[in-house]
Amino acid sequence: MNEFLDHAAALLTQAAGRIIIAILIFIIGRLIIKWILKFLDKSRFLNKLDPTVRTFIRSFARIGLYVILVISLIGVLGVPMASIVTVLASCGVAVGLALQGALSNLAGGIMLLIFRPFRVGDYISAAGEEGTVKEVTLFYTIINTVDNKQVTIPNGTLMGANVTNVSAEDTRRVDLSFNIAAANEIEKVQEVMLKVAKANPDVINTPAEPFAAPVEGVPGGLKYAVRVWTVKEKYWDVYNALMKDISTALAEAGIGGPLTHIQMEEK
Repeated sequence: MNEFLDHAAALLTQAAGRIIIAILIFIIGRLIIKWILKFLDKSRFLNKLDPTVRTFIRSFARIGLYVILVISLIGVLGVPMASIVTVLASCGVAVGLALQGALSNLAGGIMLLIFRPFRVGDYISAAGEEGTVKEVTLFYTIINTVDNKQVTIPNGTLMGANVTNVSAEDTRRVDLSFNIAAANEIEKVQEVMLKVAKANPDVINTPAEPFAAPVEGVPGGLKYAVRVWTVKEKYWDVYNALMKDISTALAEAGIGGPLTHIQMEEK
């Protein structure tokens, strides 16, 4: 009995020593990983790279360092690597099915890095969401919406979806529409709209000059489309300014919208 107790005490002492060493390695390892990641963030090499590539490399390095740390902890705890490999091999099918989505996202992240349909800082619309790309990691792409919500989209989903990159080109077309009563002269309406559009300093004449014309009929009048071009950074400034200024100019010129007729139901 005494021999058993002595043997058990020795095993417990050895296990406790390994656990303490493992805890120390875990703490020190995390500190080292944080230091390495901070070093990468300040590295001149990474700072010269595109922000999309930079965040991808950082994400890859972070996961790789933690994998090394986990393997080190397993070795310190005395768990035979051969046993772990055997268990993983026997559970390979289950693990493969469980990681199917993750592997799809990883492959999607690599494809996004190669083909670059968008970059960090671009405004995109994809997978039912739209906003500014904040970060592209190994598995997910993070975007910020216009109302400052953070949306995380799996990279696999992005690779299988239609992605609209609003920031890809230097210029954008601003499209506005106004409903005007049919009694107003078309030439007069066009003149008022074009005068306001051409007077805006942020409107440019390439690839096309400002356009204003009726495009379809509406009850009691016509729908007019106003189309102008501007640099992408000024899109919303031009949109808001023209919406306000054209509406004001139309009212000053005595040009109004179609009347809405309300038919009362007889009882």
